[in-house]
Amino acid sequence: MTRERDDATSAADISPAADLHVHTTASDGTLTVPELPAVARDGGVDVVAVTDHDRIHPELDAPVTTRDGVTIVRGIELRVDAGDQRLDLLGYGVEATESILSVTRRIQENRKRRGAEIVARAEERLGVDLDVELRDGIGRPNIARAIDESDAPYDYDGAFEHLIGNDGPCYVERYVPSFSAGVDALRDSCAVVGLAHPFRYPDPESALARARELDAVERYYPYSDSSADREDGALVDEIAQDAALLRLGGSDAHDRTLGVTGPPRSAFEPFAARLSGV
Repeated sequence: MTRERDDATSAADISPAADLHVHTTASDGTLTVPELPAVARDGGVDVVAVTDHDRIHPELDAPVTTRDGVTIVRGIELRVDAGDQRLDLLGYGVEATESILSVTRRIQENRKRRGAEIVARAEERLGVDLDVELRDGIGRPNIARAIDESDAPYDYDGAFEHLIGNDGPCYVERYVPSFSAGVDALRDSCAVVGLAHPFRYPDPESALARARELDAVERYYPYSDSSADREDGALVDEIAQDAALLRLGGSDAHDRTLGVTGPPRSAFEPFAARLSGV
């Protein structure tokens, strides 16, 4: 019986207690909020954070809500310029303060102008009409999907590789706030502020140094291979302990697959204690 209890405890601590990094149709994901509870349950989680790019989801009216038995944390993923590189910051339990709304309004206006220019360049180059709605939240994945669905000879990945990737002929730079401006706006509006996916940046060590100025860092997210997961995860654990950072994470889903990864119960509970209603 003791071995059975130990196995059960071990499994509970390894399995994701939540998926704290999910994108929806409010930015460049494919999932809607009404669909979220069923999809979350399919993924084995009952707590989800909606972290759309540079935007607070307009259909979530409180920092934490419950829909069909699933707890939804209103969050945001905000790209900032740290000087040496651009980083993605995650805010959780967002209040709609004027500081965050001012930042996101400016970003969204720029996103729409940028999206229109990328679409125009791609249509001219490909000789096709792309069905893209130039709305708040638009991102390059929306345009890549439209290219994939058009008569152009590129699928989703090919659109990024040959057309709209950072070095592509249809790429257009976009505005991002400074690290300090982004952190100030997030701290004014969020219960927890953290660094997203530290090992996806050109200089992970510099990114992790910036994480020390925040509340949290993503520890549990999809890595490229298992060896990276072990080595990078151990380094994040060391820094998180040294800087007293919460260890968070999630699937970074832009599709309908949730619960792939996320913080285990031992890491989730300190985060939940910071947010009322989780």
